[in-house]
Amino acid sequence: MELSKNYVPQATEQKWYDYWNTKGYFHSVPDERPAYTIVMPPPNVTGVLHMGHALNNTVQDILLRRARMQGYNTCWVPGTDHASIATEAKVVNMLREMGIDKNKLSREEFLKYAWEWKEKYGGIILQQLKKLGCSLDWERTHFTMDEGYYKAVINVFVDLYRKGNIYRGVKMINWDPQALTALSDEEVIHKETNSKLTYVRYRIDSDTEEYITIATVRPETILGDTAVCVHPDDERYAHLKGKYCFVPLINRRIPIIFDDYIDKEFGTGALKVTPAHDINDYNLGQKHNLEVIDTLNANGTLSEAAQLYIGEDRFAVRKKIVEDLKTSGNFVKQEDYTNQVGVSERTNAVIEPRLSMQWWCNMDRMAQPALEAVMNDDIRFYPSKFKNLYRHWMSNIKDWCISRQLWWGQRIPAWYDKQGNIYVAPTEAEAKAAYKAAFPDGADELRQEEDVFDTWFSAWLWPMEVFDWDKDHNNKELAYYYPTSTLVTAPDIIFFWVARMIMSGYEYQGKLPFEQVYFTGLIRDKQGRKMSKQLGNSPDLLQLIEDYGADIVRFSVLISSPAGNDILYDESFLEQGRNFSNKIWNALKLVKMWEEKTTQEGLSNSQDGAFATSWMHNRILEARTQIDHMFRDFKLSEALKTIYSLIWDDFCSWYLEWVKPAQDQAMSREVYEKTLSLFEDLLQLLHPYMPFLTEEVFHLLREQQEDLINRQLPAASAADDQVLRQGALLQQLISAIRDTRNKNQLKPKETVSVAIDTANTGFYTAAGHILQRQVNADSLEMATEAPAGWIALVVQTEKVYLDCKIEVDPEAQRGKMQEELEYLKGFLLSVDKKLSNERFVQNAKPEIIENERKKQSDAVAKIKTLEESLSLL
Repeated sequence: MELSKNYVPQATEQKWYDYWNTKGYFHSVPDERPAYTIVMPPPNVTGVLHMGHALNNTVQDILLRRARMQGYNTCWVPGTDHASIATEAKVVNMLREMGIDKNKLSREEFLKYAWEWKEKYGGIILQQLKKLGCSLDWERTHFTMDEGYYKAVINVFVDLYRKGNIYRGVKMINWDPQALTALSDEEVIHKETNSKLTYVRYRIDSDTEEYITIATVRPETILGDTAVCVHPDDERYAHLKGKYCFVPLINRRIPIIFDDYIDKEFGTGALKVTPAHDINDYNLGQKHNLEVIDTLNANGTLSEAAQLYIGEDRFAVRKKIVEDLKTSGNFVKQEDYTNQVGVSERTNAVIEPRLSMQWWCNMDRMAQPALEAVMNDDIRFYPSKFKNLYRHWMSNIKDWCISRQLWWGQRIPAWYDKQGNIYVAPTEAEAKAAYKAAFPDGADELRQEEDVFDTWFSAWLWPMEVFDWDKDHNNKELAYYYPTSTLVTAPDIIFFWVARMIMSGYEYQGKLPFEQVYFTGLIRDKQGRKMSKQLGNSPDLLQLIEDYGADIVRFSVLISSPAGNDILYDESFLEQGRNFSNKIWNALKLVKMWEEKTTQEGLSNSQDGAFATSWMHNRILEARTQIDHMFRDFKLSEALKTIYSLIWDDFCSWYLEWVKPAQDQAMSREVYEKTLSLFEDLLQLLHPYMPFLTEEVFHLLREQQEDLINRQLPAASAADDQVLRQGALLQQLISAIRDTRNKNQLKPKETVSVAIDTANTGFYTAAGHILQRQVNADSLEMATEAPAGWIALVVQTEKVYLDCKIEVDPEAQRGKMQEELEYLKGFLLSVDKKLSNERFVQNAKPEIIENERKKQSDAVAKIKTLEESLSLL
């Protein structure tokens, strides 16, 4: 079979994915093996694959594929989240393009369109994950609005309501004026914004023309003011105790109150109080019994309570009112001001604090076991630094607003009679039965709650409900797969989802939902900016897969992903991945070329082949141990770098050169077969990262009785340190002699003579012939001192003498070495200075610090070698 010049991923990836899936390798059923289970963080049905998904799902696939090779029964559950706010917005936009107003549809009519949209677009992202090579158990695909899942959410709500954890009440909430729904604190993103601080004067109710001046960034809310507040110790305003002032433009008479909440140093030290539009103002209003005047409609326009600008947008009014304040004489000045403004995570609309009747879940009781589980390391966080963030949030947990003013989602199972009494039950029939029990002669007319649940109120059941927890709390699959093994997610949903899944796990299963949580970093561009559509700095992931292949994309995101830290993604990593793929492909072609040149008595059956194969085998054993430790600590990027170096450097650059037969020589069948086995071992280590390439090369190497995806990793075995030391010495000797050849401008065909002063006769016997061939030496001898006119080197503790067959001036040689030594000492000084700078070490990225430390150790080693070599001259 003739192999292509370079590896062509497009010719292999779909073939192997279909093959694995058809063979049932992705599907899991309980058996006697230990389970390794991952539940996919369900992407929104509105979603398409982006770089964040590539990182998160590649990590999950790597963990699954490696666990499969370790003998686990692996189960990776796919699915999607109904995403109430995002999906409803998509459907509303679709209807608008069709000329249909949502407000003119019934709930049932709207939901019909929503389901049609979901069926058409809702599974796109799952299909795209196949392109990435994700070994998901497609027979277990779930959706958070599936009938069984829907029922589970309803039953949990009813259960918590009956336990006293759920209640209904008016509180200040975050309101999205575009989506027209409440949001939790975690769904609000705070962005630094350049605003204007407007100074406005309020006339004091007295016989004099006295004013009190306030500063505000939201002058449009002045119309809802019900007090002005100052600090009790602020002497500037002590004379105003018991006084009143007038709200500009509308002349509402409001009290001047005193409270130590006020910061005397901010603005003028006087604060306008608008209880309906700020949580802190609301709390002040409750404390001082202030009137609450809501001047905003749900869509962000001014209400009739504002008296002015009725029906106009809040931001248009912000500009208008300033002009009117100038006209009325109440405007003082404006200053530039930078502040944090909350925006909706889903619509990017500026959030309005709003008093609203909502459904709430009390979290105090459920939070305690969930907090202890993480603090006691029953659930381990990687990196562990996120434990502190988790502890702070869980220790200061607030009640959860679980209702959303939408139609798409699980409708809250609460019914109201005409008197406003509430009946919570799983079904309308049960609610009516409860009503009849309370009012036997009642009219039996109940109205169901219009709101749906917050999406996360369904997502927190995910690890349980994907195994049909609600049907049978003790079913066979739940018992086998739960708790799941590892959750892979981003730290930005640690509160939305991670904490709540832990709470629901302890609440309903009495145990943790997963044993480990690995937090990936955010993907940023090489300038450190978060990738986004707005900045245009996020590549088209599907196009990258089309252009480069999934393996190379997977390689590119993992090689740049230090554990738990943000990723500085550079498309040059794609070229690195392509070069790596071609390196492996070329190694395959080289090895296949040798197949025809193998004989039972081939010359590589000499000591060369025995040493080379032994050394490469032990390098793989050593690397396996290192990789095991790295996987335990979720250092997946470091593990990939180790495998990369093992294949590129040790196998391709050294081993294949050591065993390569000369042009007119044959290779022994024994060495060839061992080379194939070593190649297969390397492909197995790489397979979780680059599954398509490795499976393809594995089957091209020779006829296989198994597929690489299922090939079991061997049990851990200690490497032979002596063989590893001999191999490292051989590499360094070859490099040092080649370097000396180059410095003396020898052509490749020109030979040298080499002598070694060594007590390591085992090395000389085992690897001497490889050394001789690799440096093109016509002789290799043992010697105790340098022959006259030969160049002297020190490599590790070995003294090496080299005859380059040219006239060598010892003084010139010494001068060159001394010059190089001085340069290296200066270079080492600059690196030491950088690494001793605490600010640099604290702020630099781990990979940069690691690179500087490598420079340091390399410089120290070279200096030592030069000093020892100079001592021989």
